[in-house]
This record gives sequence, structure tokens and C-alpha cells, in this order.
Amino acid sequence: MSTPREPGAPGTDPGAPAGSGPAAPPGAPFEETPWRRLDPRTLLVHCGWMAAPLGSLALTALATGGRINTEAWITLAAISASFAVLTTLGLIRWARTEFRITIPRRGEGAGGASPTFDVRSGLLTRRLRSVPLHRIRTVDLTATPVHRVLGVTVLRAGTAGSGDGSSELSLEALAVPEAERLRTELLAYADAEAVANDPVVARINWRWLRYAPLTFWVIGGVFVVAGGAYRALDGIGIEAWKLGFVQRAFTEFGASALWLTIPAALVVILALGSVGAVVLYVENWWSYCLDWTDSRTLRVRRGLLTTRAVTIERARLRGVVLREPLLLRAGGGALVRAVAGGLGNREENRKRSGLLPPAPRAEALRVAGGTLRSPFPGSAAPAALTPHPRVALRRRRVRGLLFVVLPGTAVLAGLGAAFTPVLLHCAWIYALITTALSLWLARDAYRNLGHGLDGPYLVARSGTFSRDTVALQRDAIAAWTFSTSPFTRRAGLVTLTAAVAAGEDGYRIPDLPAADAPGFATTAAPGILEEFLVHPGPAPVPGQRAR
Repeated sequence: MSTPREPGAPGTDPGAPAGSGPAAPPGAPFEETPWRRLDPRTLLVHCGWMAAPLGSLALTALATGGRINTEAWITLAAISASFAVLTTLGLIRWARTEFRITIPRRGEGAGGASPTFDVRSGLLTRRLRSVPLHRIRTVDLTATPVHRVLGVTVLRAGTAGSGDGSSELSLEALAVPEAERLRTELLAYADAEAVANDPVVARINWRWLRYAPLTFWVIGGVFVVAGGAYRALDGIGIEAWKLGFVQRAFTEFGASALWLTIPAALVVILALGSVGAVVLYVENWWSYCLDWTDSRTLRVRRGLLTTRAVTIERARLRGVVLREPLLLRAGGGALVRAVAGGLGNREENRKRSGLLPPAPRAEALRVAGGTLRSPFPGSAAPAALTPHPRVALRRRRVRGLLFVVLPGTAVLAGLGAAFTPVLLHCAWIYALITTALSLWLARDAYRNLGHGLDGPYLVARSGTFSRDTVALQRDAIAAWTFSTSPFTRRAGLVTLTAAVAAGEDGYRIPDLPAADAPGFATTAAPGILEEFLVHPGPAPVPGQRAR
């Protein structure tokens, strides 16, 4: 939590000039760190409110041919006076708002001091807020259209238990490069500190609602609801496609210009799906809280109409999965699931293993680390995962061409030759579009492949429509499965599956080099494969007969 410190408190110098650090006495536990200020363009951001009244006056003058009446002059005078007052206040606020990161000295004088993020501000009453960096949980950058035009952004740093924003630190506004550097610095220090002493891992933040439409439900949900309604009507003997208004809708749709009606139908589907996704998000994650009730129990509470509380024993927690579906990944989001035993069968496990709703990826990494009680493996250096051989890229390209491009092109070409030449044009257009899309998806899927070991965890990443990164406890692996096909054997690849008595029961590492897979499996989980491995004997001595 932030701790207000009034001027004159130990470690501050009220008489120090702006922009200078505090007068640190000899042997002080903290290094002298210079204070930094907001970007001067902050003043222009506060002038954005004038756009509406000035635009109204401009339209009035344009409509009247440049003649401005008395009321307009009064309005203009009021705007000018407000501008002068707000600009003066903004200038004072800008001059009196400073921030810094305070680093403890190394050595005996530091004691138990930890790095802090300090912000001092105040127009009439000065306030210094000092937050230990290990309590910072989120760093959010938000830019309105006005901010984007000016090249600045707002930085909000949320602390432990500040999901409602009550103890949030906000800096408005910083230049975008400066904000990016500060966010990296804050998260680097925050990730370096263990979160074991904080019982609350995460709370709901309603700014995450923007990620709700970036899920399957934005499109698939509409068809699921429509299919459910059709089955319900069919169950009571009503054939929906024979209803009068349904037939009229299809008739009018086909009689209209398809280049207008099809995009309009897609927009309607997206709008309905987005509304449904937001409603579902609110219902599922209302009052969401992920916390450690004690040192051995992790609890997830959520739900509006149907409340849910799932408790996971730490002894049954075998790892976490960072899941990034394609749309959510494009929006910079992710979600987190637990790999734990005792959550029921596979279907029940998928419903009960959710630890975080769709949220910013940085928040997902933080929650995954809070669940493991250590930084999420690979979050600091994703490139540390071992890449897979290039032949895996070729396999993905071939599969896309064989199973997506070729069948659709052949069907359209055959129908075009049999019925109408229009379908022949559809065939080559389909071939061009799906070829480009398949090659792009194959490249993305290949780049997402990776595996490695990070301390006590096996880390594996794969997938394109849903890129999953699993961190699995190595001592939880009970067995290994090596899967091949005629094509993978010819390519010298093998799919390695780690079997665990938790989560999805098995987690795949596709397309490993066949020569390296046994050694990697033995290193990751010793004691399982050794009796099946054949080790080469010593090289024969020249001139000695083999026995």
C-alpha cells in the first residue's frame, strides 16, 4: 500500500530545489536518485476540453457568415477565463509533480530496505507517496486520441490489492518512450521480488472488459446461441426455417446487393457477439479475487448470478498455463489456467482451472508468477526457450496446403467446370487467399514452438490459434510418451508428451528432433527412461578383436 510522507519527514528536504534529490546524510540506506518531471505537453492535454465549445462557436460563426452575437462573445470570454485559470493550475501542478525510483544502497546500511517508487505532488497540500516496488502488480499505459496526437500517455501503477484503483499511482502525462522505459523498470524490479508475502494475487479490474470481445464468443457465441434456439424450437415441433419472418428475411437478403448485405450481416454478428461476450465476462468474473487463504491454499472467487469459489491445495498445484488465443494475443492480452489435480474430469477441469480472465499480458505474467510463488519461467527472457528445427516449419506449410488450400480449390474448380464459370474465378481467388493465410499461420505456429528447463519447471510453448506456454513442475511428471507418424519419422521428428496426474493429464511438445528427445526427457525428469536407454560402449582399441 502507498504510504504518505509529509514534507519534513526523514529522508526529504523541503527546501531542496525542484528536480533535485533529497539531502541524503552519510550512511543513508538509499542512494540519491534525481527526481523526474512529467512531460511539458501535459499542459496541452488539459486543454482538450476546449475542443467542444470552440468547435460549437466555429460552427455558429460559419452558419451566420462570421457574425457573432453577444451570447457568443460571452461564451468566448468565459472560455478564455477558464483557459487562463486551468492553464495556471496545470502549470503549478506540473511543476510540483515529480517521481523517481529509489534504490537501496548495497552493504550494511541498507538493512531491510527495498526499492520504492516515489511520487510527490499536490497543488496546495504536498504529499509524498512511496510504494515498495515488490507491491506493484500492474503498470498500465493509456492514451486517449488527444494523448496520441501529442505523443504522450498516462501511466498507472497498481499495487497489491488495488484492483478497484483506490491505491493506484497515476502519472499524466509522460512521453511514450519515457513511459515505456519507466514501465520496464518498474516491472523489472517488481518481478525480481517474490510475492509470497502478499496473500492477494489479483482482483477484478473493469478496464479488462476491453479484452472480452477478443475471444471465441464474439463470433462463435452468436452461432452457439442460434443453434441452441433452433434445437429448442425443433424439440417442441417448430421448424424455424419455415417461419414467415425467417423466410422473408432470407428472401430480402438474397434479393439485395450482396456486397452490402454480407458486410452488414457481419457487422451485426460482431456487434451481437461483442455485447454477449461483455455480458458473459461480467457474469463470470464479477467480484473476482485470487488469493492465498493460507500458505497451503489458493482460492478463486468470482461470479454474479452464479457465484463460484474454487480452492486449490498447493500440494496439488503442478504448474500454470499462460494461454494466448489469436485475437486476444493480437490485442496484447492473455489468460491463466492452473495445472492442478482434484478439479474433476477434463470438462470440469476446463471450467474450474481458470485463474485469470482475459487481461493484459503483463498482468497474466504477474498472476502466473504469484500462483507459482516465483517469477513465471521464461517471462524475463522468452527467447531462452530452445527453438525447433526448420523441418517443423515445412511440415506446417505442407499441412496447410494439403488440408486447407487443395480441397477447397478442387471443390470450387470442379463445381465451376460442371455448372458455372463464376466458381472457377472463386476457385483461384480462394487459392490465393488461403495460400497466403496458411503460410502466415504456419510461420506463426513455427515461431511459437519452444521448450526448455527453468529450475524446477519444464517450459513448453506451442500453438497459433491458441499459443499456450505451460510451466510444469518437473517432479510431477509421471511418464513420457513418444509419438511419431510415417511423415514425422521421415523428417526426424517426434512429439513428446509429459503425463501428469493433473490438468489435461498430458502436455505435448510437438516436433522435437528425434535424436534429442530422449536426452531432454531424461534431464527433465530423471528416473523414468534410464532403463530403456542404450548407451554406447567404449570405443574398441585398434588391433583388439571384438568379443
